[in-house]
Amino acid sequence: MDSFWSVLAGAFGLVFAFNPDLIEIIGLSMRVTLTAVVVSCLIGFPLGALAGAFRFPGRTLLTIILNALMGLPPVVVGLLVYLMLSASGPLGPLRLLYTPTAMIIAQTVLVTPIVAALTRQVVEDLNLEYSEQFASMGVGPFDRVTALLWDARYSLLTVALAGFGRAVAEVGAVIIVGGNINHVTRVMTTTIALETSKGNLELALALGVVLLTIAFTVNALVMTLRASAVRAAYA
Repeated sequence: MDSFWSVLAGAFGLVFAFNPDLIEIIGLSMRVTLTAVVVSCLIGFPLGALAGAFRFPGRTLLTIILNALMGLPPVVVGLLVYLMLSASGPLGPLRLLYTPTAMIIAQTVLVTPIVAALTRQVVEDLNLEYSEQFASMGVGPFDRVTALLWDARYSLLTVALAGFGRAVAEVGAVIIVGGNINHVTRVMTTTIALETSKGNLELALALGVVLLTIAFTVNALVMTLRASAVRAAYA
């Protein structure tokens, strides 16, 4: 077995050589993850804003459900999406199983509750601060939600980045519905698992280095955006 340092050197060699297989896997991972995060934000932002800005029957139950779904086990989500997309499932005729679309669906199911729950908390706090102004100005429901979402834009970007961090590191759900097919559905996390089991440690570690770099970058962006939001609030 190769030493740790030789494997590490080989991994960095693959990264800096822009290995074609590595680039293909990273590219697919980013396409799947970014698409899932965008869809999750399109669903989660309005849903969280409505739950945070208004009181209606079932609001407490909706809040409990959103908070509970934040901790969805990925393998359970993968199994449910698999059953939905399998040949005998309700979406079987669409033939989406073992495609990048199936992986996007699984990641969207995982990330949307996180985006919606965090958005609800952000909007609810902001709504309490502005509620008297909205009432005195006679602001309608649509304008209220629009104003709250705009004023919370920095925090919502942080929410979106948190969703991205959750999606890009996912392996359990995407390997069930994607199948880890070479040149079709192989992404960073599933490739790391496969190549490690095959003993191809250089490629697995190279992808791990890229994944860690992405994670550090996302966290740096989150901290920067939070600092910008604080400065904007006190400007």
